[in-house]
Amino acid sequence: MALDVNDLRVHYRTTKGDVRALDGVSFSIADGEIVGLAGESGCGKTTLGKSLIRLDGRMRHVGGNVLLDGDELPIGNDRAMNKHRFKDVSIIPQYSMSAMNPTRRIGKMIADLLRSRGLSYRNLKDELVHRLELVGLPERVLDNYPIELSGGMKQRMVMVLSTLLDPSLLIADEITSALDVSNQKAVAETLVRFRDMEFVKSMIVVTHDLSLVYQIADTIMIMYAGRIVEKAPAETIVKAPKHPYTKALISALPEVGLEYGDKRLKSIPGKPPQLLNPPTGCRFRARCPLASDECAEQPPMVDVDGGHQAACWKLED
Repeated sequence: MALDVNDLRVHYRTTKGDVRALDGVSFSIADGEIVGLAGESGCGKTTLGKSLIRLDGRMRHVGGNVLLDGDELPIGNDRAMNKHRFKDVSIIPQYSMSAMNPTRRIGKMIADLLRSRGLSYRNLKDELVHRLELVGLPERVLDNYPIELSGGMKQRMVMVLSTLLDPSLLIADEITSALDVSNQKAVAETLVRFRDMEFVKSMIVVTHDLSLVYQIADTIMIMYAGRIVEKAPAETIVKAPKHPYTKALISALPEVGLEYGDKRLKSIPGKPPQLLNPPTGCRFRARCPLASDECAEQPPMVDVDGGHQAACWKLED
């Protein structure tokens, strides 16, 4: 098992109290698996991804643990996590410019990063150039400043940089959201190729675009209000979802709905609950057409069938 997350709880401290961004998240990812992570804005997707590498200093690790290749990641300790970043767990941020220093030439920036990890740029230069060629970038980009690259080129550059040391876990956070359709497809295909070439062992792809992640992910997890509500093979999530929220989410998305031209797209009434003071029980119940009194208690995540899990009292309805 490449990744095992157990009862992970992460809060953001505010003047009004703690925002429970992640509230008891548990899941596992196998070696070689690509997992898509989807849900509405504010559901905790990006927080989950960043918490696994401890990239945001505002986060407060409240509880739970994370095992990567059998060893526990010290996600509650920023300094202790530093030795694991880039080597064991790496991230492609949503905005590629966030990962590159605009005042440094790209080659110099990479050399600085490798030096901070006790590694030699000269020793890794041939492999770096090889990977640049794989994504269609010439060696001369190493002499460029980030602003001299197009958006698609910057994204591919960051993909190479983030996987240069073959991390066990790669987190790709909304990496296609700022790209045009042709670049989106190229980036998605590159993620799969990097996995197939064992540049990365397992991967979490954070996205709003279910239609895109459906094409590359082995498994899709659906998040709602800081919790995982359903996890299943990608084909199952899109064509045979069980949780009412997953059904509503897919019905509201035109990218996925195109396959079902005879059905009208439907919006989800209401809005997600505030995580500063979340409701007890199922957090979707105020918007759920199947809600009843028993939904005042939090439903457990149960096995529906092989590899398919969901948290709902109404799975048989």
